[in-house]
Amino acid sequence: VYHLYVVRHPRRDALQAFLSERGIGTLIHYPVPVHLQPAYADLGHGEGSLPVTETLAREVLSLPMYPELTDGEVRAVAGGILQFLRELR
Repeated sequence: VYHLYVVRHPRRDALQAFLSERGIGTLIHYPVPVHLQPAYADLGHGEGSLPVTETLAREVLSLPMYPELTDGEVRAVAGGILQFLRELR
């Protein structure tokens, strides 16, 4: 079963807030890269050692994705994202 639909945007937090204001719930599933978590500190990978991973952790956002999601809800999510992008111009 599909359970995550993840998008990426450099203004992820602003996008999340924008969607939330419109009643669209989103999640940030992996806010801290694995190499920066305390359990892996002994490996010696500090901040900046995996820059692509760190960028993705700051930019990815999980959109609603579940079997009961209606076509109207999908349109609302897509429309919310499009509106956010238009307002950035």
